[in-house]
Amino acid sequence: MRAAASALGLDVEFRERPVARSLPEAAEILGIAPAGIVKTLVVKRSDDTYLFALVPGDRAISWPKLRSVVGVNRLQLPDPERALEATGYERGTIVPLGSTHAWPVYADERITGQRIAMGAGAHGYSMFVDADALIEALDATVADISQVAGEPAA
Repeated sequence: MRAAASALGLDVEFRERPVARSLPEAAEILGIAPAGIVKTLVVKRSDDTYLFALVPGDRAISWPKLRSVVGVNRLQLPDPERALEATGYERGTIVPLGSTHAWPVYADERITGQRIAMGAGAHGYSMFVDADALIEALDATVADISQVAGEPAA
């Protein structure tokens, strides 16, 4: 993962931290708000290809919004084994850098303009990076793809 970040010219900071049982706990350990942690979710399309969705930690994927942006009518989260197979990372550590395949990246518009924390490919580590630099390096599509966590889909 470090080599992938370096190859893209990204300035990243890795921070070791105790393993957290939840995203809010990880945010507390890092001394940031939950929204400052960006979740990388691997999403399966009906044709067995995948994409990455980058969503602020205090929000959830809006399936209708993401389907509209991607231009498909069916998306789902794969089981843990398929997620590992598609990315090379276990759930909770998934990051679009250094994945076993360069799947397309869709970033929620709320992460732009800030330094974010995200998974670093292994439990007990976080990576800090400028969201705009990450989006540019990955040629990510930026759109409104999230909703308030726990809120019914609009």
